[in-house]
Amino acid sequence: VQLQASGGGLVQPGGSLRLSCAASGFTLDDFAVGWSRQTPGKEREGVSCITSSDGHTSYSDSVLGRFTISRDTAKNTVYLQMNSLKPDDTAVYYCAVDTSGLCPTLPSYGMDYWGKGTQVTVSS
Repeated sequence: VQLQASGGGLVQPGGSLRLSCAASGFTLDDFAVGWSRQTPGKEREGVSCITSSDGHTSYSDSVLGRFTISRDTAKNTVYLQMNSLKPDDTAVYYCAVDTSGLCPTLPSYGMDYWGKGTQVTVSS
């Protein structure tokens, strides 16, 4: 059973990145999937989540209108499309799943299983 985030990198302010959360050994559709981020010295922040049953999506105030979470069932992958990136978005981004199928109230980030993160750096 493995959960892996990828797609991070260096991007200029105003640019875009798409993060991927891929699962092996289990089906992501059976779980709520969330994204959180952490910067050294700051508390981890939940930024987006999608439920398992009805695919309801939620976003923290800091990313609302700029980030979009989505599922690709065929690829067993959840994406986080990040547009209009700002330097404050610089962080390590993690994806996680919750067996309840429900999402925490953002920016809380408590979920059951976490994968390794991917670094996103927004800088000119």
